[in-house]
Amino acid sequence: MGRLENMKSEYDNIPIPKELNARIQKEIEKSEQRLAQEKKVLRLRRRSGLRKAAAAAAAVCVVFTAALNTSTAFAEEAAQLPVIGTLARVLTFRTYESEKDGIGISVEVPTLDMIQTDTGIKVDEVNQEIYNLCRQYADEAVSRAEEYRKAFLDTGGTEEEWKAHNIQIQVGYEIKSQTDQYLSFIVRGTESWTTAYSEERYYNIDVNTGKMVTLEDLLGSDYIRIADESIGQQISSRQEAGEVFWSAEEGGFTGISENAKFYINENGNPVIVFEKYEIAPGSSGEIEFEIGG
Repeated sequence: MGRLENMKSEYDNIPIPKELNARIQKEIEKSEQRLAQEKKVLRLRRRSGLRKAAAAAAAVCVVFTAALNTSTAFAEEAAQLPVIGTLARVLTFRTYESEKDGIGISVEVPTLDMIQTDTGIKVDEVNQEIYNLCRQYADEAVSRAEEYRKAFLDTGGTEEEWKAHNIQIQVGYEIKSQTDQYLSFIVRGTESWTTAYSEERYYNIDVNTGKMVTLEDLLGSDYIRIADESIGQQISSRQEAGEVFWSAEEGGFTGISENAKFYINENGNPVIVFEKYEIAPGSSGEIEFEIGG
């Protein structure tokens, strides 16, 4: 059993609010009944009224779900609240922490959890992929840190000096946007003592069709040319403002690939992300370009 499996087992023993699952299921059923009645009424309303109602409902869903994803206390309180709309359970997560031999690890594993089951999203496959990514990264990161600790002590370092390094391994996720059209989030693994092994994976989902969204879906069949031109123009503007980018001869930007990393922002636009050192000096960190903004 891997280290992450052991920590997960310990986490699973943490008591969960007893009424949470029953309460949510009951509210889902009520919500479905209400939605069926509301649809009959909504069809008779003017389009302008429909747009306003939909926008208000979407805003409430985003706020409610964001709170669930950022506050443990709020998640526990949610047992006493009705489920709102179809997005309130899009993402949930488990968290656990451990510290041994001066190596700290913090893990948040996201779980895609759609209230509606007919979205077309292969939820089990996505969740298994995410879990495998988190588990593999955490286990490998712990092994790297242990090897580093051994080498440090073998070459004369003391335990006190080692602990002063404050080695931290973090595996988690960040929601980039959560609207009535898209869910976009990143699963990320980092190690405080090195950037060489950081890893990120981007998930962009159309919550209406259940499909993973591609750059082609957002920008059309000519997406590579559109993105390249936009990024080239933005680089020129940033250079005029004083930012430093490597030239093509130095290994800088020459065009995106079919597998370019991107997320979808709140405006529904793709934001293409380049890793640290990829097209500019490391001091610039990750560099982002919004396309179509």
